[in-house]
Amino acid sequence: MKSADSKLTIRRASVTDVPVILELIKALAEFEKLAHEVVATEDMLQKTLFGEKPSAEVVIAELQGENQPVGFALFFTTYSTFLGRPGIYLEDLFVKPEFRSQKIGHKLLQFLAKTAVERGCGRLEWSVLDWNVRAREFYERLGAARMEEWTVHRLAGANLKNLADSN
Repeated sequence: MKSADSKLTIRRASVTDVPVILELIKALAEFEKLAHEVVATEDMLQKTLFGEKPSAEVVIAELQGENQPVGFALFFTTYSTFLGRPGIYLEDLFVKPEFRSQKIGHKLLQFLAKTAVERGCGRLEWSVLDWNVRAREFYERLGAARMEEWTVHRLAGANLKNLADSN
């Protein structure tokens, strides 16, 4: 395990970070045993994250002095009709394995919580894989509530296209 003795900074990503963002996405996918599903490219990320109408935002955790990225969070704005306020949905949170248990994930979530409060958001939410017990326990220690009554549904690929094209 490497030490985060150097000062940790959380910063908003810029277009020059696209290669790093893709590297971290691939590392996350590998950890989640989903590497075969990654089709994102640097060009796609540049367009969707930093183009004319960005779809999401990214923050990077990095060790000062080394300028070494050790983790990231990718998030976007949602809206709660019940609250009548925006929210933040955390799509991905990842810390490189050799830097875990050093409060980096906590600092990333703290940054997002502050962002949510500053933007007047009513909530910060995310999904976690059932098998990732370590992550679930970490989130619950922070005060996150598991939404037991909610089940995620997804339309993707051919099913998404079929619905879009149906009469």
